[in-house]
Amino acid sequence: MLLFDVIFILSWWCILGFSMYKDRSRYRNTIFLSLAVLMTAFALMATLAEAGGEMAELVIVGILGLAVLFVPVLLIVNGVQMRKREGKSLVHMLSLLLGILVLAGEICLAAAMILPYFVNGMFMGKTFAWAPFILMFIAATVAYGSVIFTSFAAYTAFLQVIPRKHDFDYVIIHGSGLIDGDKVPKLLSDRMDKAIEIYRKDPTPPILIPSGGQGGDETVAEADAMAVYLEGKGIPKEHIIRENKSLNTYQNLENCKKIIDAQEGRKYTALVTSNYHVYRALRYCRKIGLKCTGVGAHVARYYWPSAVIREFVAIHKEKKHFLLFVAGWAILIVLPFVFMAAGS
Repeated sequence: MLLFDVIFILSWWCILGFSMYKDRSRYRNTIFLSLAVLMTAFALMATLAEAGGEMAELVIVGILGLAVLFVPVLLIVNGVQMRKREGKSLVHMLSLLLGILVLAGEICLAAAMILPYFVNGMFMGKTFAWAPFILMFIAATVAYGSVIFTSFAAYTAFLQVIPRKHDFDYVIIHGSGLIDGDKVPKLLSDRMDKAIEIYRKDPTPPILIPSGGQGGDETVAEADAMAVYLEGKGIPKEHIIRENKSLNTYQNLENCKKIIDAQEGRKYTALVTSNYHVYRALRYCRKIGLKCTGVGAHVARYYWPSAVIREFVAIHKEKKHFLLFVAGWAILIVLPFVFMAAGS
């Protein structure tokens, strides 16, 4: 690997590091992470191919091909697992649907590469002549969406492994709803257990702020049920401040910020939520001016893919990111195909 290659790769990691230092909730970080990883991977593959010759190149291509084929299979298997464990709702079938979509895109790509032989040999009509072009366009569109989603998912996971400080004054615990009106579900207890872990490791135990109001199908406010759980785990009442008025994520954070702003002294804050939800929660924190460190609580592995897909959809429902997504698709996919069509 040449010195120039090393400098080029390190520059992308430096760009990512600086961008995250400025603000971990920025969307651009997802792209910078993907570029840094891709540049590193390409450089390593090129080095291995150069050192190992043609055989190494064939092995690398084979591994990449299997990986591409394996992704939709994993998503489909995960979707079936989600359907069995969580029910038949559309939300719980997102990974299954995405897996089918990605597989369809890969089939379109394969068909686009094979079909010209049949077109040239058996059909000379214009309709069949355009078929590979259309299939390639569909495949490219699916590939574009897959790359954007993969970048988002990778950054969501990356947020969990980067170093963070451990000395906090307040820990906000994001609610997730109760079951049977007043019982804490596993998803929420995992969040509180993570907050308790932070509390016990902190040299100066912080104030815990369980957050969540009373939903229409709940007999108590989420924050009140969470406070009972925390006290049952040995957290003193004087180290708990309940935020029990909010009805959604945005209100959770707004009300918690008001509670913290009303206190005196230092205000280093952590926000604990499920690991897949940290990125979106940090974006809301930026909007309301709440400076905090996002900490992700564990969720079951089978649950994570569908949860990240929901987060991805939620982020791209925002007008700005939807327009960016469409603009990127138009520039990278639509325009090249338009020029190809014009030249054919």
